[in-house]
Amino acid sequence: MTLRRFRRAVALAFAIIISIVRFWLLRLRGPRTLERRAIWVQERAQKFLKCLGITSTIEGDPATDGLVVANHLSYLDIVVISAAMPCFFVAKMEIGGWPFFGRAARSGGTIFVNRGSRESALSVAMQMKERLQLPIRVPVLLFPEGTSTDGSEVLRFHSRLIDPATSLGVPITAAAIRYKIHDGTPERELCWYGDENFVNHLWKVLGVGGFEAEVQFGAPRIYTDRRAAADATHAEIAAMREQSALVEQ
Repeated sequence: MTLRRFRRAVALAFAIIISIVRFWLLRLRGPRTLERRAIWVQERAQKFLKCLGITSTIEGDPATDGLVVANHLSYLDIVVISAAMPCFFVAKMEIGGWPFFGRAARSGGTIFVNRGSRESALSVAMQMKERLQLPIRVPVLLFPEGTSTDGSEVLRFHSRLIDPATSLGVPITAAAIRYKIHDGTPERELCWYGDENFVNHLWKVLGVGGFEAEVQFGAPRIYTDRRAAADATHAEIAAMREQSALVEQ
């Protein structure tokens, strides 16, 4: 066990304990608005980034409403995006069953989808419409690839859950996520994809040297067709990631 991994593991465990205490204190104080829940998640995410030794850089203006679509590399994406802005995530159903994190996600207003169920997708689309019409400035965030990848390419975006935004005429913002390891190790070492065990991956992340997360936000745009929105934001995110890689070289 390296000293770096040990320090991060202890710091993360401590942050989780503090978060659990704060979580139950908030529950004891009574109901909180969805907006306040999203802000609570943002505050916790910023703490987790610090514990994991992740610095983050943000380019562009984080969205304040509408739908945000992003590429998906790891569970780390959720922490990175949450730290950058309050938002409601659309996440896979399995996350809802994770110890502590699942409960925290539910309390933070996450909408869970069973990606293999048409009925679930319809229900989630209705929930997204409700959130997008709330009189609060908190965007909904979606990973339209439908799964996390190793970062070698941005998979084609599924458009079904982009439909709530296009049908309501609310702005859609593209967000490109990228990880940079300072010693030149490939980004895929931080990506959680395939069948890799969550605990094993987190243990590996705790031992990685200095690294940072980069999030680049595009300009919010209104689309009238969900497929056109999916294709346009996909191209925008792929271009932003490619440009970022070229600048690094």
